[in-house]
Amino acid sequence: MTASPMAARQATTRHGVVLMAAAVMPAMAIISLVPVLPLLLREFAAVPGAAFLVPIALTIPALCVAIFSPAAGWLSDRVGRKWVQVTALVLYGLIGLMPLYLTSLTWIVVSRVLLGLMEAAITTVATTLIGDYYDGERRERWIAIQTAVVSLSAIVLIAAGGILGEMLGSRGPFLLYLLALPIGLFSAMILFEPPATRTTAQQTLFPFARVLPIVAITLGAALLFYTMLIQIGPIMEIVGVTSPAAIGGAGAAANFGVVIGALIFRRGAQQNRTLLLAAGFALAAIGYVGVSQSSGFWIVAMFAVISCVGGGILLPTLLTWVMQVLPPAARGRGTGLWTGTFFLAQFMAPLIAVALTELTGGLKPALLIFGIGAAGAAAIAGVASRRRPATA
Repeated sequence: MTASPMAARQATTRHGVVLMAAAVMPAMAIISLVPVLPLLLREFAAVPGAAFLVPIALTIPALCVAIFSPAAGWLSDRVGRKWVQVTALVLYGLIGLMPLYLTSLTWIVVSRVLLGLMEAAITTVATTLIGDYYDGERRERWIAIQTAVVSLSAIVLIAAGGILGEMLGSRGPFLLYLLALPIGLFSAMILFEPPATRTTAQQTLFPFARVLPIVAITLGAALLFYTMLIQIGPIMEIVGVTSPAAIGGAGAAANFGVVIGALIFRRGAQQNRTLLLAAGFALAAIGYVGVSQSSGFWIVAMFAVISCVGGGILLPTLLTWVMQVLPPAARGRGTGLWTGTFFLAQFMAPLIAVALTELTGGLKPALLIFGIGAAGAAAIAGVASRRRPATA
């Protein structure tokens, strides 16, 4: 395993807390605006193409993260992590607030693209710094905490967005972006630049042969992760549940499933990594097959949670794996590539679900295909775990 040289300073809990707060910001970009999507659609109903542009305004930051995270990682390797992070957080707060005053839907979309660029830097550098600051069990613990915190924050942020939308209308949730400013201040005060980033980045060869297989597995795991979370509403409508409160409760339970999975990862992080992957894919398979074959609200919700428990195991397992194979001076580029792949799956998941639904004639058969794919991945990982008994 690659060690992080921490000769100058030792990271403590306060550094981890600042990084966790920063990691929540990209999740806020979409989640906080979900409750006001109908209000925005009504507000811009007279604008040509609004039915397409308004949802794009919500989701375009995720696509920007997918595209620009590798570049953000490269930049942090070249010029250093801390000030890339601080600058991105300050600009994120200011740019995120712009739609509060903009009246043009086109300019709102443009501002969201700029926001996505800042998100790419924030999420890439925050994750990279976890790898820089911590080693071994401490790194695994903070990665598990990051997975859990982002999932739990989704529940809080969607509620906060709804409250602000109720109080202030369609632009109310944009006030939440101001939270990035104090986080940027604390980042400037508390974070420190890790050694061996700028000085050796240009001389360090990137380990493509070791990183690309992990990235490929991450794409599949992230598609399983996001498809269940994104499709929870349509799934519930199929079984006759249309209550927003019930659907929201199922979505909240699914996010808690991710937290449970992250805790399982934390407990088993020192075990065979491929065994963890096998367990995560197996749980995802059980969840997807169960949802595809069930009809009652509670049983479908239970299988959705099981699937998300699998996702909560898979993602931190894959992230710690890529951290371990990256030399410190290439960690920004590698983490950026991993992060970009993860967010690419977020963008691709609904598109693939729609395509499979049309191909198979329904959402449930499409989910069954996801389940079969997850079962195949679990079988492959299970065989690999028998051949590689040690943690790699």
